[in-house]
Amino acid sequence: MWSWLTKIAACLGPVRRHARTRKDEDGSDNGRGGVADDLLWSRDIGRHAAGEFSFAVAQANETLEDHSQVETGAAATFVGVYDGHGGAEASRFISDHLFAHLIRLAQENGTITEDVVRSAFSATEEGFLTLVRRTRFIKPLIAAVGSCCLVGVIWRGTLYVANLGDSRAVVGSLGRSNKIVAEPLTIDHNASVEEVRQELISRHPDDSQIVVLKHGVWRIKGIIQVSRTIGDAYLKRREFALDPSITRFRLPEPLRRPVLTAEPSICTRALHPQDKFIIFATDGLWEHLTNQQAVEIVYNNPRRGIAKRLVRAALKQAAQKREMRYDDLKKVEKGVRRFFHDDITVVVVYIDHGLLQHRDTSVPELSVRGFADSVGPSRFSDVTAIS
Repeated sequence: MWSWLTKIAACLGPVRRHARTRKDEDGSDNGRGGVADDLLWSRDIGRHAAGEFSFAVAQANETLEDHSQVETGAAATFVGVYDGHGGAEASRFISDHLFAHLIRLAQENGTITEDVVRSAFSATEEGFLTLVRRTRFIKPLIAAVGSCCLVGVIWRGTLYVANLGDSRAVVGSLGRSNKIVAEPLTIDHNASVEEVRQELISRHPDDSQIVVLKHGVWRIKGIIQVSRTIGDAYLKRREFALDPSITRFRLPEPLRRPVLTAEPSICTRALHPQDKFIIFATDGLWEHLTNQQAVEIVYNNPRRGIAKRLVRAALKQAAQKREMRYDDLKKVEKGVRRFFHDDITVVVVYIDHGLLQHRDTSVPELSVRGFADSVGPSRFSDVTAIS
């Protein structure tokens, strides 16, 4: 089973849930100073089982709707990036529960497989729907809260990636002529993608409104762009129907069958020496950078602070699209910033292949306590921001 948990009590310390992140101080990538961005946090560099990682988040919404986590142990790494919408309840719930479900199921099955990962997603979805059922009469709009969910697990030299929604994992690999090449590991479950629209139409042949072009944007039922999520209960089960007076979420007709699903796309990849790093990021990054632009930035710059560098590159593009300077964008307050860009979360995981463990081991015990480090914006209320 998970080899880094073989001797939990003897070899591994408790989870450090309050690892430090750093608030943007100088507003530059070269250390020469500039206007600080009070809505940008980062962990410039950290260690994981097979190398190093870098983490950064930029807030745009009045309340940060992205949550995420990096859980590291002696022989494995877990990355989760959760892009919430309609509120932070779903993304926060995923951050609090999905990893624990994965550990429990791996223990029960004696290994980790695609089915174990899929079951962890299902258990998280059912848990959140139970929360919605219990609280919707107090807070009706929780039925419209949902989240994309992107997870990566590195174990025994293998990378497992599971995805709901349009967050994206991209691996940077050395190709011919020693040039870095971007390879997406996920599919964007977004109605803007022709294949996704065709999938929805094939599943709902009797529903002419399953995908609607609204103000130049393809939306499912004219409401939402992503087709796979945790939450969004009112688009999955009739029991969670919202009051028709809430026009933002009004359906043209009562729900006959689920229009969204929590079934993840899963990719399993044996890591090879040419695989140098993986970028896990919410769509807030990919709206402004292509896959290739992102991997070239990572490959051509130092590891320390690389996630922050990616976020800043996206923010500079967002500012440029509005014909303004990034320094001016930094002065825009949260909430108003959402008119310029989305919340952005980026985790860059470097692979040092000499550290990868490929051996087939079994573990008699499995516990969340086996992880030595945990970081992420979901912990922001608990961490120290250094400014």
